Amino acid sequence: MAYAPVPYSYTPSLLSTTINPDIEVKLADTTAERDLLDSLGELYSIILTLEALEKGYLRDTVQERDYTEICDRLLRQYRSHLTDEHVRAAFVDLESFKAEWGLEVPKATERLRIGLPATVETAPAREHNSHSNNRNSTGPSGPNPNATHIVSASESFITLLDAIKLNMLSKETLHPILVDTIQAVNKVTGRDFENKGKIIQWLITLNQMRVTEDLELDQARELQFDMQLAYDGFKAVLGE
Repeated sequence: MAYAPVPYSYTPSLLSTTINPDIEVKLADTTAERDLLDSLGELYSIILTLEALEKGYLRDTVQERDYTEICDRLLRQYRSHLTDEHVRAAFVDLESFKAEWGLEVPKATERLRIGLPATVETAPAREHNSHSNNRNSTGPSGPNPNATHIVSASESFITLLDAIKLNMLSKETLHPILVDTIQAVNKVTGRDFENKGKIIQWLITLNQMRVTEDLELDQARELQFDMQLAYDGFKAVLGE
């Protein structure tokens, strides 16, 4: 039986003769190395999922409520992984990570820069008349539930201002309180009010800081001033 000629002879290499496809190739030798690779893999997955989620929301293929819940969870997971100093050192920063793994994710990049779901960043306006008519109403089960949201928002503002006064100036402390504040405010009213945008601006500033990084004293005074103005603006809207 004749065989087709070949232009050169093939000699198996030592590597090709010694690799057993049934044996798992270890990427890490220690538990710490495996945990690090797992975390970096999770971050990679979170970024890609967030990109797909943002596109789905813009195309109206993802419901607003589902988008908000999933986006908030992804952002929290992203921040949680980066609280580990070893993961942070290997990750470096988002731009470096994207370049290393060839990620083209502009929408996820913007969402991670802001650190809030789009629905929270720009809360939809509610009917002012509906709010005015129901502000003092009571239902069969008790006071208007909106009163609970008002109390929650006020408490968030006060907690934030107290934290600054007590020099609790780390991103780890202030960022969650600011997130709670804007979310609580948006549950009360979707209307814009004076200095509300300052809350978002400071969230972006904090979101770009390292987890262990603290605000400088000048920044802390500026944050306190801006948040007091925002709180005053919020109370003014409630009085209208």
